[in-house]
Amino acid sequence: MDSRVDPPYPFPTTSQEAQPYVTAAPTVPSGTSEAPPAAERPRRGPVRDRYFDLLRAIALFRVVFYHLTGWAWLPVVFPSMGVMFALAGNLMARSLKRPAVQVVRGRMRRLLPPLWLLGAIGVTGMVLQGWGPNEDGHPGWWWLHLTFWIVPLSDPPYAEGLSGIHGIIGDDWAAELAGPLWYIRAYLWYVLLSPLILKALRRLPWPTIVAPIALSAAFEFGYLNLPGERFPSALTDFSTFGACWILGMAHQEGVLKRIPRYVVPSIAPAIAAAGLWYAMSHGFKEGNDLDDIPFAQSLWSFATVMLLLHVSPSWSEWPRPLRPLDRVVTLLNSRAVTIYLWHNICILIAATMWDRLWRYDVLAMNVPWLLESFWPVLGVTWMLIASCIVWFGWAEDLAAKRKPQLWPDGSGKERKRKHR
Repeated sequence: MDSRVDPPYPFPTTSQEAQPYVTAAPTVPSGTSEAPPAAERPRRGPVRDRYFDLLRAIALFRVVFYHLTGWAWLPVVFPSMGVMFALAGNLMARSLKRPAVQVVRGRMRRLLPPLWLLGAIGVTGMVLQGWGPNEDGHPGWWWLHLTFWIVPLSDPPYAEGLSGIHGIIGDDWAAELAGPLWYIRAYLWYVLLSPLILKALRRLPWPTIVAPIALSAAFEFGYLNLPGERFPSALTDFSTFGACWILGMAHQEGVLKRIPRYVVPSIAPAIAAAGLWYAMSHGFKEGNDLDDIPFAQSLWSFATVMLLLHVSPSWSEWPRPLRPLDRVVTLLNSRAVTIYLWHNICILIAATMWDRLWRYDVLAMNVPWLLESFWPVLGVTWMLIASCIVWFGWAEDLAAKRKPQLWPDGSGKERKRKHR
């Protein structure tokens, strides 16, 4: 299973401050030429952009599906990482209309508590299995390194090669638990750099947008070398997905609207084709997909994001065919951090438990096709994810200063509207 976990989500919450929205216009009574005074206007909060919500939900499901199957073509069909970084950049640019320090602090407040909960449980389990400072012979560094579980400016440490737990959690579970954390680190750095990126974007829009792709090309073709041991991964992530983040900011700033509408559909397919060609010529296959070919990933994700943002309908309400998805999409968006952080360990538990069924001869002899199928494992995985939503999702509510909910699918708000 790939140690790099691609993200489904830029970590906005259901709070008003964090959501993309379409401002609802005040209602003007017929026959009048002026809007009613401000004191008489009905107050309406921001309206969620359901198109963005749908993209997050698709990305989240795709991430879980991909990390179960390992199918290399899934990131090509929908490059979740680039899409989610773009949506996060869009939200960040909108939020930066307020003081930058306040925005950065708010983003960190929403991001870190769910990580702390994961670390408290995960690191405790690692220590109980014998992980400690004697493992690397540098106690001082070991304790200092643990601070990355608090503020992940670099990848948090974890114990490698741990044995499974009671036949429920498979071997090397700590590596699976820590797999998603690269995205937390990358997202944090993007947040910290966003005030500077936004200033550069406003002065030099397109050079700023394409700069990360140029940096990726420089790394790929040897014009620049990655320095040190701890920072190459951060630089690689920035060069690979930075253009998507900045493109999301550019969409919010209206940069994309200032170019003729035929430009994006004309150039995006060519950029995508170049990325796919490069991937194919560098061993693209299962076990060596876009995640392992950063330059190809940067081109493909950038092109996909351009097209998705070019379409970008502002859905304040669901189109009729998509209305049945409302509660599921709302739940996935409300608990995306929890689902993302815990999904890898849920996959490992589901696969471990399903594999135990081979011990039963009646099953192994009569329905081996069922035991070999990944579909039941996917179902068990989502059942475990649902339990994580109940057990750990409250951390997202506390982080966003909301009243904790066990199952925030929007049904409570719907009932309140019906009873008004």
